[in-house]
Amino acid sequence: MKLAVVGGGSTYTPELIDGIAGRRSTLDVEEIVLVDPDAYRVETVGSFSQRLLEHAGHPARVHTTADLEEGVDGAAAVLIQLRVGGQRARRSDETFPHVCGCLGQETTGAGGLAKALRTVPVVLDIADRVRKVAGEHTWIVNFTNPVGIVTRALLGEGHRAVGLCNVAINLQRTFAGLLDARVDDVRLVHTGLNHLSWERGVLVDGVDRLPELLARHAEFLGEQVGAPVAWMRRRNVVPSYYLKYYYAHDEQLARQRTEPPRADVVSDVEEELLKVYLDPEQMTKPEQLTKRGGAYYSEAAVQLVHALTAAGPAEEHVVNVRNGTTFPFLPEDAVIEAPCLVDADGATPIPQQPVEPPYAGLIAAVTGYEQLALEAARRGGRDRVADALLAHPLVGQYAKADRLADDLVRINRQFLPWARG
Repeated sequence: MKLAVVGGGSTYTPELIDGIAGRRSTLDVEEIVLVDPDAYRVETVGSFSQRLLEHAGHPARVHTTADLEEGVDGAAAVLIQLRVGGQRARRSDETFPHVCGCLGQETTGAGGLAKALRTVPVVLDIADRVRKVAGEHTWIVNFTNPVGIVTRALLGEGHRAVGLCNVAINLQRTFAGLLDARVDDVRLVHTGLNHLSWERGVLVDGVDRLPELLARHAEFLGEQVGAPVAWMRRRNVVPSYYLKYYYAHDEQLARQRTEPPRADVVSDVEEELLKVYLDPEQMTKPEQLTKRGGAYYSEAAVQLVHALTAAGPAEEHVVNVRNGTTFPFLPEDAVIEAPCLVDADGATPIPQQPVEPPYAGLIAAVTGYEQLALEAARRGGRDRVADALLAHPLVGQYAKADRLADDLVRINRQFLPWARG
């Protein structure tokens, strides 16, 4: 089997390669093509990735190219992990909303919208070209943020796409360690959207162990996700750590104004990693990679690709998929993040108990914003940008939405063809 990774020059691509190297018996990969226009980065990452595989005794070969059509031709699955504008654009996403007293973040709020506007047209162009070269049956696994909006764009154009995030698998591993349980025995009742989710149950052998987790480990979990212990116990829930941007907005904003942007930290880590990857004696995944983010990305991605490309029984994974009737308070074409049964035919959400009002209300509000964000990304227009910002719970005021829309368009003009005319 051939896999293609678009954005293969990313410094966390070796995480994916390390995961493939460890799944030789279940994922029959013979060729991995890293596609990236940055020749220096992709060659550096590609050479190191080949050494990782060889050191693990895996027979797959790694190739690199800047030619998308060459890279995806014959691929069974194409993984997309892009950052349009690089860390410089990310730094802007994390800082420009501060002028209006709004939180800056690369996947939510005004910063998340900026990233969506830059990213959606690029990913759709890539997906169209993949379909022409590799065929309509090739799976697209989207790891590009904002995952929910980008995946909704792909599904809206009829692509065979599934969105993936590492939040759920990270929590699954955390819970398994705290419960002294096998990871594969832990199932999550994961509810919500990408970067807007709650764990409403933690099932081990069919028994919900969430009350036990909160009774014994709420302090630790609260530190991990940025939530008050009393609230988690009262609601019997563990939120994603992205919920702190909603539930503790002012505190997070104050912290952002006193700490360096995450983009600066990641840029330093990436520079360090590239130096490590250049060392021909480096044969294993370096410790510095843990600072890059994306914990367990490799495991989640490899397991998902296996489920989508193998002929075996369906596997359970938390992924981003079309809502259908899973959450009746959302449009059917909305994209949710939920436990699904995944096989070669795709991902089918597992039915959940009705979603309580404290979560359903926020899910519905952000879904409405995501629909407007997608319209702005597809059709352009400053006013569509302002309308999307006004609908977002982290903005939600006329004056702020208008000011942020003007700033967003001005700062990102080079990435928005409709804004350059």
